Amino acid sequence: MSRGEVVKIWLKRFKGGPMDRVMFAEAVRGRGLAGNANQGGKRQVTLIDESRWKEACAELGVDVDPSARRANVMLRGIDLEGMRGRTLRIGQMLVRIYNETRPCEQMEDAEPGLRAALQPRWRGGAYGEVVEGGVIAVGDVAEWDD
Repeated sequence: MSRGEVVKIWLKRFKGGPMDRVMFAEAVRGRGLAGNANQGGKRQVTLIDESRWKEACAELGVDVDPSARRANVMLRGIDLEGMRGRTLRIGQMLVRIYNETRPCEQMEDAEPGLRAALQPRWRGGAYGEVVEGGVIAVGDVAEWDD
């Protein structure tokens, strides 16, 4: 069983708005992270893998702040590639992975070439639904539940 940790957490105040870095957040079942713009649907929480982010930046020869990816949680030691349908325990939260997060045009605004660099191997991360709520915090353990 793969075991990792939460490295960073961000909340987005409104669609297209700034990403606020926080030390903890409350996950609400069927909704997402309290205070985050995205609520409900299948894209309640977005996750990125720290190593895949660094791979993409190294490929471009740049150091882009990971908040530019606009994800909610950065994980270390958890490979998200191909994990559609699996459930991931992050602190008290349980999230079901629905799919890969495809990089959008905002990645080009952050750094030319970043969108393409994030496309292979789920480098853009994954999104999912909160199936069990609770508090998540930087430093929390993350591990596959199934």
